[in-house]
Amino acid sequence: MDGLNGSVVSEFVLLGLSGSWETKHFLLAFSTVFYLTIILGNILVVFTVTFDPHLHSPMYFLLANLSFIDLCFSTLAVPKMIHDLYSGHRTISFQGCVIQIFVLHVLGGSEMVLLVAMALDRYVAICKPLHYLTIMSPRMCSLLLSGAWLIGIIHSVIQLAFVVHLPFCGPNEIDSFYCDLPWFIKLACSDTYSMEFMVTANSGFISLGTFFLLIISYILILFSVWKRPSGGLSKALSTLSAHISVVVLFFGPCIFVYMWPFPTVPVDKFLAIVDFLITPILNPAIYTMRNKDMKRAMRRLTSQLLGMKEENLQITYRCSCSTF
Repeated sequence: MDGLNGSVVSEFVLLGLSGSWETKHFLLAFSTVFYLTIILGNILVVFTVTFDPHLHSPMYFLLANLSFIDLCFSTLAVPKMIHDLYSGHRTISFQGCVIQIFVLHVLGGSEMVLLVAMALDRYVAICKPLHYLTIMSPRMCSLLLSGAWLIGIIHSVIQLAFVVHLPFCGPNEIDSFYCDLPWFIKLACSDTYSMEFMVTANSGFISLGTFFLLIISYILILFSVWKRPSGGLSKALSTLSAHISVVVLFFGPCIFVYMWPFPTVPVDKFLAIVDFLITPILNPAIYTMRNKDMKRAMRRLTSQLLGMKEENLQITYRCSCSTF
C-alpha cells in the first residue's frame, strides 16, 4: 500500500477553481500577475527594512516578518496553481498534500500570533510611548517572533497527528487548488466526526478567538486615546485602520472555512484566493503606501541601487576604453 498511512491512495487530483477554459485563462493571467506583484512587493519591504538603518525599530521588524510569511504563504500554493492551469496536470502526491497542509498551518498559525504581536506593538507605542523602547526591546521582539513560529508549528503538528493516519481508499479528488484539512479529511474512508470537531476546535475557534482578541485590543487603544485631553484620535484611527483591514481580510476566510468546514462549500476555495493572492498584496501596500518613513526609505534604497548601477556602468566604460 502507498501513502504515509498505508492507504491505497497515493495521489490526489486537484479539481481547481473552474472547469471552463475561458475562466482558466483568466485565472492563469490573474494569478501570474498577482503572484509576481506579491514577490516584488514583499521582497521590497523585507529588503527596505533590513538595509535601511532608519527602519530598525520594533514596528518595522514585525512588518518585515509579516511580509516574509505572506510571501511564503502565497508561494506554498499559487505556483502549483499556475502550473496546473497552464499544463492541465492537476495531481499532487499523498506526501506532497500532507506537507502542504503542514506548512500551510505553520504559516497560518504564525501569522495569527504575529498580528497579535503587531497589535501589542501599536498598543505600547500609542498608550505608553515613553516606555515603548523599553517594553518592545530587541529581546522582546525576538521572543515574540520565536513564539509565533513555535505556536504555528505546535498548532500544525497537533492537527496532523490526528489525521495523517486516516485510511484513504478512494475517491481521491479534492475540490480546490490546494490541499487543506477540510477536503483531506472528507476523503477518508472511516468515520471522521471526531476529526471534524478537532479541526473546528483547533483552527476555527482559534481563528475566531484571535480575531476578537485583536478587535478588542484595537477598541481599547482607541478608547485610551479618546480619553486623553490632547486628542490624537484621528491619528490613531488612521494607524489602526490599516491593521484592522489586514486582520479582517486574513481572518474572514479562515473563520468561514474552519468554523463550518464540513461539508465544504464551493465558495470556500474562492475565499482562499483572498488569503493566497489578495492579502499578501494588500499588506505591503497598506503598510507602505500610507507610511511616510517607508516611502522615504524606499526612495533612498532605490537611489542607492541606481547610484551603484551608474557607478558600475562608469567603471565598465572606463575599463572598455582603456583596452583600446
